Amino acid sequence: MSRLQTPIRRNDTVIVTTGKDSGKRGRVLKVIPVKNRLIVEGINIIKRHTRPNPQRNIKGGIVEREGALHASNVQIVCSECGKMTRVGHRIQGDRKVRICRKCEGVIDK
Repeated sequence: MSRLQTPIRRNDTVIVTTGKDSGKRGRVLKVIPVKNRLIVEGINIIKRHTRPNPQRNIKGGIVEREGALHASNVQIVCSECGKMTRVGHRIQGDRKVRICRKCEGVIDK
């Protein structure tokens, strides 16, 4: 399976555009490029029934954690203008940076 390119990276702030959590903001915790999915903090909370494992110090019961979202269901939030936007690219100095399509501000820190 090939790796898909997504303009969203870890620690970016995103807004969910569709689904049960639409309109919510969160920080990207993990990017799974092979499946084109993201795990966003506080979004798509699922319940897992876990078995206790004393060796790993895991208690059993129902655990709530974040599930994966498809990358097409979220949009990145510009750090300068605060709006959800599409991502463009520009060469700045000697490196390629991501820019906001609305305010032309740099998204990368």
